[in-house]
Amino acid sequence: MPSKVILVLIDGLAWQVAHDGMGYLQGLCEAGRASLHCLDSALPSLSRPLYECILTGATPVESGIVNNGVARLSTQQSVFHLARDAGLVTAAAAYHWISELYNRTPYLAVRDRFTDDASLPIRHGVFYHDDSYPDEHLLLDAEMLRRRHDPDFLFIHPMNVDDAGHRHGYDSPQYRNAARRIDTQLATYLDVWMELGYQVIVTSDHGMNNDKTHGGVLPEERQVPLFALGDRFRHDGAAAPLQTQICGIVADLLGLRHGKANNREILAC
Repeated sequence: MPSKVILVLIDGLAWQVAHDGMGYLQGLCEAGRASLHCLDSALPSLSRPLYECILTGATPVESGIVNNGVARLSTQQSVFHLARDAGLVTAAAAYHWISELYNRTPYLAVRDRFTDDASLPIRHGVFYHDDSYPDEHLLLDAEMLRRRHDPDFLFIHPMNVDDAGHRHGYDSPQYRNAARRIDTQLATYLDVWMELGYQVIVTSDHGMNNDKTHGGVLPEERQVPLFALGDRFRHDGAAAPLQTQICGIVADLLGLRHGKANNREILAC
């Protein structure tokens, strides 16, 4: 039975910080309503290459999006493409690099910041281009899209954790508190979404290091969380999904035909 899906990608959120600081999401895990898994990001552990990895299943080496400066449309089939081609409604509240990967390149704010175009892979979008754009506002943008357009697949992409890491480093109260804030802010929405039958994945692209950057193989740069919420998940801590399988997992939940790598162990049905 197909389900609607919300994928929340909290940019720059390291595994240990999520595990230790996100009390609401951990509370859902303790209640048996969610599960937490530790993933290794693909390499390099950089944002634009890993957006592509999460949304298409292709590693940076495979996709050719190998650093943040590769600003072009994806040549891969993303979950947005799969959903659009199946007649489903897609939406995103996200950083403008997502628009550049799947809708139009270059991003022109006056044209692309607010998008409503059924011909595009991301039909409805609210995109931002300032790394300090408040997560609270971004979640309001996402909820507006959900209420107004009732999307089958909604992608939500807050940036404040990553911004705090680049300003202050991994081992800083500012970075940890940014993770705590987004956990608190998500608490406003997650119960509502699950009561409406959405299956929700909360994950990250990469972590952060004490040099205030990322890109390599240090655990704090590469290990990221994946919280799975909803009744379509087994909530089995022994399941070991890969970052390259997220696209396939979402496609399975949406009921799409696809050839993506997936992980059926994480799904209950």
